[in-house]
Amino acid sequence: MSTPATASVLVVDDEPDLRTLYELTLLREGHQVVSAQDLAQAREWLTQRRFDVLITDMRLPDGLGLELLRELSTSQRTEKCIVITAYGSAENAVEALKTGAFDYLTKPVDLKQLRAAVSAAQQSQRHVPEALQPGSAADGPRPTITPTAEPRSAPPPPAGVRALACIVGDAPSIAQIKGRIEKVATSMAPVLILGESGTGKELVARAVHECSHRAAGPLVAVNCGAIPESLIEAEFFGVRKGAYTGATQDREGYFQAAKGGTLFLDEIGDLPLAMQAKLLRVIQERRVRPLGGVQDEAVDVRLVSATHRDLAALVKTGEFRQDLFYRLNVIELRTPALRDRREDLPELTHALLQRICDETGQPVPRLSAAALQWLQSRELPGNVRELENLLQRALALSSGHTIGPDDFGDTELDTIPASIESPSQVDPCVAPTQPSPGIPTDLQTYLDQQERLVLLQALKETDYNRTAAAARLGLNLRQMRYRIQRLGIAMPSDDNDAG
Repeated sequence: MSTPATASVLVVDDEPDLRTLYELTLLREGHQVVSAQDLAQAREWLTQRRFDVLITDMRLPDGLGLELLRELSTSQRTEKCIVITAYGSAENAVEALKTGAFDYLTKPVDLKQLRAAVSAAQQSQRHVPEALQPGSAADGPRPTITPTAEPRSAPPPPAGVRALACIVGDAPSIAQIKGRIEKVATSMAPVLILGESGTGKELVARAVHECSHRAAGPLVAVNCGAIPESLIEAEFFGVRKGAYTGATQDREGYFQAAKGGTLFLDEIGDLPLAMQAKLLRVIQERRVRPLGGVQDEAVDVRLVSATHRDLAALVKTGEFRQDLFYRLNVIELRTPALRDRREDLPELTHALLQRICDETGQPVPRLSAAALQWLQSRELPGNVRELENLLQRALALSSGHTIGPDDFGDTELDTIPASIESPSQVDPCVAPTQPSPGIPTDLQTYLDQQERLVLLQALKETDYNRTAAAARLGLNLRQMRYRIQRLGIAMPSDDNDAG
């Protein structure tokens, strides 16, 4: 629906000076504003009319502002709620978001952030509410908030529809996650996406962004495991000229680049502990200080994180901060493994073939029933990423208009002897017990083949995570990339540096 020029706002605060300050600030923006000093007065207003935005202090003389949020949710009201919490009260902020608040502000409230929060809440309204019937105030000190009719959700914007369509499948787990994406997209609450490598966590993050009121802003994706620790603060928060040798000009960081949009922190579990503390401060204060800067800068981003690691287990071992996990895990989305939705394999295979062929400009071949059966028999521990890798190889080897089982080539990954699963298991001082295959006629080709087998095995066992595979083989990431390119090893199209 089209966004109205002004919003109808109810401000609930027991401090007259602050209440007046919020009113005047929003009135200057052209909004219609009324105020209440406690829960009872707020309920009176809510029985009489509908508002676009509700702003409430957490602590009021006759209760908590969260009570209003719960009552509005129970009554199926569509007001977007912004909660004001005490400075540093992380628990209250997280509780407010989990209760259904659109956003939260900390005291002392930055008026610029207040105006931005109201504007964002107004833009996020994607419901078509029915008119409210005036309620009665004669039911005692706690009148019932009049419910609307069942809200009819408008569809996501076109970009959101396209992003959801990229999450292919009709399995119940996929339908559930798509429904949750649409629901959580209209909030500012942080989202944590969990799931195995190759299950499409970045697709989910993009759908959250594209379905939200921030879709017109940028989506900045950051691979936390691929940034050298010495550069990570500068990359996240930006640099001021002269901060260090080589800093010849100001440069914005990821938070500044994502202004007005969404910052996607992929593989958040790989973030160093020192950086975790700095990230927690930014989430709490919504301000960053560039490296070499002397002043903090306000940031306006929606935070979405993802990892294939077990963050709860990392918290127990001290590798991940519990307070940061608490702040990131306000809304949890879990991407299902491919083995848990085998019924989607035919549709997934067709969609992946279509995309690969569109990128390469070749006609889309038909997948034979035998080839599909072959894929169904595979374990596919690398999930959709591994499926895409297999299809890319089949396309490269196929010579006709139909892909059969033979086009997937020899499954080299399954024929590697257990004795060479990793170089550390090979003792060069022990003679092999198996007969020698004979002296190769082309030593370099033979060595390349053996190296390729070892690299493929390491990649398979790390879910095609190049960083992890390189570490297992005693290589650095640059050496790993060079060998993959030199030996022509097909990798999925997306970034695999951190799984």
